[in-house]
Amino acid sequence: MKNGTILKKTLFPSPNPHVELYEIVYISGGLRVKGMLAQPAKEGTYDGFLYLRGGIKGVGMVRPARIAQFAQEGFIVFAPYYRGNRGGEGNEDFAGDDREDALSAYRFLEKYERVHNGRIHVFGFSRGGVMALFTGIEMKEVTSIVTWGGVSDMFLTYEERKDLRRMMKRVIGGSPNKYPERYEWRTPLYEIEEISAPVLIIHGKKDQNVSIDHAYRLEKRLKEAGKSVESYYFSAYTHYFPPLKNREIVKMLCDWMKKQQ
Repeated sequence: MKNGTILKKTLFPSPNPHVELYEIVYISGGLRVKGMLAQPAKEGTYDGFLYLRGGIKGVGMVRPARIAQFAQEGFIVFAPYYRGNRGGEGNEDFAGDDREDALSAYRFLEKYERVHNGRIHVFGFSRGGVMALFTGIEMKEVTSIVTWGGVSDMFLTYEERKDLRRMMKRVIGGSPNKYPERYEWRTPLYEIEEISAPVLIIHGKKDQNVSIDHAYRLEKRLKEAGKSVESYYFSAYTHYFPPLKNREIVKMLCDWMKKQQ
């Protein structure tokens, strides 16, 4: 079966009466992988929105209320859980082979009957930033890319997050000193010339989960490559923004996406 093929679509309780939620089982790299679909209850076609979560396994798992928030802004939102989660097959490997789960989810949105005219935006939060950038590198027709508190450099993540080193060595197979090529393969900065879509960067300067240096390095590389990039840096905020500011930025980034051609 082709990547992006839907095997099962199950209605899921929605926290928002204006948004329908479904749990999806789809094919990615020969595996049955799960994800969540959120769409406006009002009939019609809308831009697609690929939501790429952060974390690994249970940490940073897709939240129905979060993707419903974006669907309410007028998008068909699909958020992969990534392989090995919630009963899906395979194992995550932190933006390695599991990036196929994002690419296959993109292909699902391409074929979905309610997605308007092939317009698909890609959004990545935290570790999802790497996934979003790689999706933009592979899929030249992406309409826009947004990274919010996004990782851009796996070497830097290993260096900064001592608490993640054991996990990264286990999942990736070793440290950057032992296997630099594996970390380079997971770092989209080396292939940034391949991105065609405009990029929006959102980051809190007090972020201790993903430092602001990830955003600075990404912006620098995009500008060096002559790409379209806008950035919003917030000096008062960490990895997580307070609810009121969060809603304000969701509205801002959704408006920005809709303006992209």
